[in-house]
Amino acid sequence: MLDTRYRVEIPGGIKLEAQVVGPIPRFFALAIDLTIRGVLFFLLSLAMIPFAALGAAELGGGLYLILLFLMEWFYPVLFEVLWRGQTPGKRVLGISVINDDLTPVTLGPSLVRNLLRVIDFLPLMYLAGLVCMLSNRRFQRLGDLAAGTLVISVRETAKPAAIENIEPLAPSTALLRSEQTSIIDFLHRSRQLSEPRQHELAAILDGVTHEPSENGVDKLHRIGAWFLGVR
Repeated sequence: MLDTRYRVEIPGGIKLEAQVVGPIPRFFALAIDLTIRGVLFFLLSLAMIPFAALGAAELGGGLYLILLFLMEWFYPVLFEVLWRGQTPGKRVLGISVINDDLTPVTLGPSLVRNLLRVIDFLPLMYLAGLVCMLSNRRFQRLGDLAAGTLVISVRETAKPAAIENIEPLAPSTALLRSEQTSIIDFLHRSRQLSEPRQHELAAILDGVTHEPSENGVDKLHRIGAWFLGVR
């Protein structure tokens, strides 16, 4: 199934849903953050020049290494905790780190997932992390699995499909309430779904539409509009 939706149920029977993201957006977010860190490292090295001019090169070098360590390991932690799970790169890509119960990430999980990046990096260029992400449906790298975190999309969701221009169609058979709700949800979410995903879902409901998946998508839209009261 081409589904990246992640769902949890919290006390009270309330269901929460998020869309997990795969390796490609995370790679570009990492590239942006690495570029920013590279610029910061360069500026930091320039700031150490006065120490050498004053004959305190060893002091400057030691201070530089300490700041380099803090920036390398705690740059993502600082942003994720204070910036709602987003580093600058993640914000540009519209993704965010959260706990796997869909609560905001806190200091502990953020520390764990980022300190374990050294394992995800092995043996070269995050190969272990990539293999791990492609091996589970939540796209979690080893650090995410250990910390209990996910990376989700936080881009503004697409607007629901306009129904005023859809010709309504009454279903040919009586449907259960759950089936009616699923069809209405399919109509509302259609703009957020790729065409292959829409056909895939329509194929599941071919017992309702009695149409091939290509024609079933349009028929589901029309039945959904009928249930919404369009006449």
